[in-house]
Amino acid sequence: TACLCGGVTPAQATVSAPPPPAPGSPAGANDWSCHPTAAHPRPVVLVHGLGANMGESWQYLSPLLAAGGYCVFALTYGVVPRLILPPSGRTGGMEPMESSAQELSAFVDRVLTATGASRVDIVGQSEGSLMPDWYVRFLGGAARVDHYVAITPLWHGTNVLGLAALTGSVRPLGLPAVLGAVVGLLCGSCPEFVSGSAFLDRLNADGGPAAPGVTYTNLMTRYDQAVVPYTSGMLDAPGVTNILVQDQCPTDAPEHGTMAYDPVVGRDVLNALDPAHARPVGCGPAPPLAG
Repeated sequence: TACLCGGVTPAQATVSAPPPPAPGSPAGANDWSCHPTAAHPRPVVLVHGLGANMGESWQYLSPLLAAGGYCVFALTYGVVPRLILPPSGRTGGMEPMESSAQELSAFVDRVLTATGASRVDIVGQSEGSLMPDWYVRFLGGAARVDHYVAITPLWHGTNVLGLAALTGSVRPLGLPAVLGAVVGLLCGSCPEFVSGSAFLDRLNADGGPAAPGVTYTNLMTRYDQAVVPYTSGMLDAPGVTNILVQDQCPTDAPEHGTMAYDPVVGRDVLNALDPAHARPVGCGPAPPLAG
């Protein structure tokens, strides 16, 4: 696939020698001297998925967005100190999502203070497409988030490896709570992803998960091996656009982990953030992954 994204200029900084970005930041992200332009008035906050970090997740999209004129920021959240693993050094997304949403809230506040913007746009993948909605729904984020672009979302959870069905079958025995507690010792967020979890029930209650006033774009692939079924990423609500990559480019076949490196997805993200200047998606051979 080919991304049509020329003719753009980088966002302008107000000082000639900005402080260095945080260690592990992807290229193009975390220049705290960056101030949004009139063309792109909202900073973009990138939110990685389970077991990942900002550096390894956003090698493609972060520089793409920065080259497109956006102030780009990224964080690594939900790190459990006992689970810092090589080679990345920081394994994020492992804490319960309610806790990680608190981290995201503080980070967004820092971004807004530094940039002078009133709202941000969020681009997240996998857990990063789900966890921020807790911030939006329950921590005041709806007043601070404008566009919410979800890559491989799982609004209704996942039944990967039949976990949801298994959990339902043993619930009368009282085992889900025990299993969840054991898994939660290592990965607090993991039990929350399974369809029917208390986390998802709360997020989908009271008219959720889509929050009024926030514009959602869901980007899915038919070949998602982690979000099962991939249609868990679809929402039927005002202000929501659902996009299946294969409806645009039938031969494009990214799986769960490679969606954030796919040029079709890159163009979809750019179009979602700036729909007034949306450009056609180009279909062709994808470039090799970097890193």
